[in-house]
Amino acid sequence: MSIEIRRATGAEVADYLEDAARLRISVFREFPYLYDGDVASERDYLGHYVECPRSVFVIAICDGRVRGVSTGLPLAEADESFQAPFLGADLAPSEWFYCGESVLDHAWRGKGIGHRFFDEREAHARELGLVKTCFCSVKREVGHPLFPEAYRPNDVFWTKRGYLKRPDLSARFVWKQVDSAGEEQNELVFWTRDKA
Repeated sequence: MSIEIRRATGAEVADYLEDAARLRISVFREFPYLYDGDVASERDYLGHYVECPRSVFVIAICDGRVRGVSTGLPLAEADESFQAPFLGADLAPSEWFYCGESVLDHAWRGKGIGHRFFDEREAHARELGLVKTCFCSVKREVGHPLFPEAYRPNDVFWTKRGYLKRPDLSARFVWKQVDSAGEEQNELVFWTRDKA
């Protein structure tokens, strides 16, 4: 089966909010995020992309069904919590494009779609005149009780794409976790690439 990759921007992303929410809840429930999400929280979070005219959703579709979604927007238009580490390091958020999440059904992983997600978001950033791109990933220790034996982090994939892990740029976010009765604070470390 072939998969179609398409882009939606600004208000157009509203057509894909339910799919993005469904995939985020499902994929981020897995290690390392361990996110115990709900639709209301997802609508709240993803609604910001609808309000931002320069946002993008890259959508992977097969047989009329959304199998994956990857998001992005200029860092200067992202939540202040994402901007804060850059401001603290004297890096102007206005020069950066923030690649948000990439969530993909299991059956479609390992087929090059992750590269397409980055290609499309980076192309969108260049169209906006932004050549510096960044994203962040949750920090989990190897000794975490839910660390899966077969878990393979994406560090090699990201490094091959030219991204550099930046432990000096990190943000803290709180979310409800599958391994906790309530919300937990989590550290997310940024990865940056400062060329087109």
